[in-house]
Amino acid sequence: MASFLRSTKLVAKLTQGPTKCFSRNYADQMNFTFAAANQIFYANKNIKQVDVPSFSGSFGILPNHVPTLAVLRPGVVTVYEDEGTSKKIFVSSGTITVNEDSSVQVLAEEAHPIEDIDGSAARQVLQEAQSQLSTASGDVAKAEAAIAVEVAEALVLAAGN
Repeated sequence: MASFLRSTKLVAKLTQGPTKCFSRNYADQMNFTFAAANQIFYANKNIKQVDVPSFSGSFGILPNHVPTLAVLRPGVVTVYEDEGTSKKIFVSSGTITVNEDSSVQVLAEEAHPIEDIDGSAARQVLQEAQSQLSTASGDVAKAEAAIAVEVAEALVLAAGN
């Protein structure tokens, strides 16, 4: 029992009180930043919601979302703006960060609005990637080709939306 009390007191000291680790400031707005190497799409803009594709599954983020860090998989990010409009942007990879203050950052390796994607060019990229995968030799070349196929498949799906 004495050991339990000591450990409880230690945790209370480390967290500066028993409620510190459970307190959270909730926000009515979600401050959103979305950038890629080729373009900044949103810089500290308030939005209603963002849907993201991640390797742990696609999910939606609303204000007051639990803090999260996730890796983007190739796919479409959908941003629902306060004005009622939505924008769809294809991402190849990157990260998603949801902070305690309800701010969200999406940092993509490469991103393009889906209306800018040429469907026939996307299909051509997929064919080339599949060809490279079938002729790849060595683990590194096979892995790189498999990644290229995954991105190209997501690109073709995005172009069809």
